Amino acid sequence: MQIKDVLLAPGYGAFFYDDQAAIGAGAIQDGFIYTGKPITPGFTSLRVPASSLSVGLVLPDDIVVWGDMMSVQYCGAGGRDPLFESAQISDLTSRVVTPRLLDVDASRYLDACAHVFESCEQKRLPLSLKYGVSQALLRAAAHLQGKTMAEIICAEFGLPLPTCKVPIYCQSGDAREINVDKMILKAVDVLPHGLINSRQKFGVDGQTFMEFVKWVAVRTREIGCPGYHPVLHFDVYGWIGQEIGLEPQRIADFICKGADTVPDFTLNIESPADFGSTQAQIEHYAKIVSILDNRGSNARIVVDERCNTLEDIRLFAEAKAAHLVQIKTPDVGSIADTARAVLLCKENKVGAYVGGSCTETDLSAQASVHVSVATQAEMMLAKPGMGVDEAFSIVGNEQNRLLVMLNRRRAQTEIVG
Repeated sequence: MQIKDVLLAPGYGAFFYDDQAAIGAGAIQDGFIYTGKPITPGFTSLRVPASSLSVGLVLPDDIVVWGDMMSVQYCGAGGRDPLFESAQISDLTSRVVTPRLLDVDASRYLDACAHVFESCEQKRLPLSLKYGVSQALLRAAAHLQGKTMAEIICAEFGLPLPTCKVPIYCQSGDAREINVDKMILKAVDVLPHGLINSRQKFGVDGQTFMEFVKWVAVRTREIGCPGYHPVLHFDVYGWIGQEIGLEPQRIADFICKGADTVPDFTLNIESPADFGSTQAQIEHYAKIVSILDNRGSNARIVVDERCNTLEDIRLFAEAKAAHLVQIKTPDVGSIADTARAVLLCKENKVGAYVGGSCTETDLSAQASVHVSVATQAEMMLAKPGMGVDEAFSIVGNEQNRLLVMLNRRRAQTEIVG
């Protein structure tokens, strides 16, 4: 089951790469662009059109399966890999990865990943590269074995075939009010993200943010279907810590105040503060989690920044330094490691959210769905892009199709049995 050839095709991400440091430092938004000088290395402007690189594996029957490489929107921030450079990644793939791909049994997924992703010159391969190639290898194994990608994950990790849907989380981008309405009308499970990434959006002492939280809850009751009761999830990009200080008790007090304004909802607060390093993040997030739990709050802390790799996720999960861990798929690298990350969170009784980025593609989003469903993550991101409709349809439809196929497979197995 050897791969016959490897193809590379330049591509487009579904959004833009943004210089988070410059935006956080007060860059002015002018229409869709940000003005000012870049701060994060690699950026020539504050907002750069997202690029991607597709890797195609030519299989023995001449079928070509694909995976897509890219960075996340805020690459180079919070300990992440630098800005994605398609030409550099293409060169590395051709020189180092292609010969390895031509040397593996593509029907054996985890074995193939282990061989292809070995270090090169004592350095790990870029995580974006691992992400795209691991998608292609997963599709190759699925094709060669006549199974879905989810079934390959289940078989490789000894998991039962799933029967339940994974809740879908949508993000609003800057078109907050319009996109919140779309999410409510489509009965999205978790909403709205909110993109609270500047002082203007957070407000003095967080008042603008608090008003937005209350508005989302009220709007949900106003236009939602009877019985619709989503989880409210807001990404504040560290602004609670920036605005009120980095003392865990004060941060917890602020979060509890927000939760008290929407007592009928579970409130997820993502990235409440950035404490500057992974170890500091773990220590202080664990304190915030403990305070919220002791108070019986309906708020949950979600970690993103400083929790990038599989090893980072292990450290946070074991320390109970979050209620929910965002597994940011391009930052984790191999999509097999996304599966490992979900299972690791579950072992430690911490929620696993298979996220990713608006900069991804339809192919990476669909592969993420299979891993999320196979491992039964607590929720998964509607992606790619910064809108609602396209991402929700890509992820939602892929999940629905997958579950129908798995039900048929289960029924066939029962008949044979």
